[in-house]
Amino acid sequence: MALVGVLALQGSFNEHIAALRRLEVKGVEIRKPEQLETVASLIIPGGESTTMAKLAEYHNLFPALREFVKMGKPVWGTCAGLIFLANKATGQKIGGQELIGGLDCTVHRNFFGSQIRSFEAEIAVPELASKEGGPEVFRGVFIRAPAILDVGPEVQVLADYLVPSNEVLDSNYAVEAQEENTGSEKKVIVAVRQRNLLATAFHPELTADTRWHSYFLKMATETGEEASSSIVAVGADLNLDQQPKIDLPIFQ
Repeated sequence: MALVGVLALQGSFNEHIAALRRLEVKGVEIRKPEQLETVASLIIPGGESTTMAKLAEYHNLFPALREFVKMGKPVWGTCAGLIFLANKATGQKIGGQELIGGLDCTVHRNFFGSQIRSFEAEIAVPELASKEGGPEVFRGVFIRAPAILDVGPEVQVLADYLVPSNEVLDSNYAVEAQEENTGSEKKVIVAVRQRNLLATAFHPELTADTRWHSYFLKMATETGEEASSSIVAVGADLNLDQQPKIDLPIFQ
């Protein structure tokens, strides 16, 4: 029986595994290409995208990750994971980074600026409330976050964010967006879905709200996979009393 894979090269993979545990689902760390053969869905966490890309290249993961996406298996990228899944990324460092691709969109890396520009915001997500219940808004945690500038015709926009007029974006990353948006507010896309691919610019794994994880788990059935082959309930082989290592705070 397959498991939910979480790419564990760097970043908040522990927090994703902890969120899955709260849903009584077992997540497994993925670091090698052959490990992808044991899972039917994959989460690519937030982190430092350039570092993650270098580690993925070192472990020869990119060909296997691209094949995983092409096979139509559910993949969810958060923050850096969103950048990985995009067909095109701007605002890259010199030399850029390798991408997995598959998501028909253009992502602006570090759109909101440097680490000190990190913030939280209430994001309206009607689709999430419709499928998972609860409030229509979700508390988005944006940490050195990217944003989606445009999407293809097959991409469903799940959430966007109006950047306030007094929000000073880092000129090194957001020149294009500032030139294209001359109004008092700048709307950018922060969550999308394209068939088997889900992507969020923020970090649901750093909140106590597990609706995004539940939404992703149900995508396996919607994309033609059997739910039982995509998720595995936490069993006796996993010590529930053992707390996972948490690198970042969980926002209530």
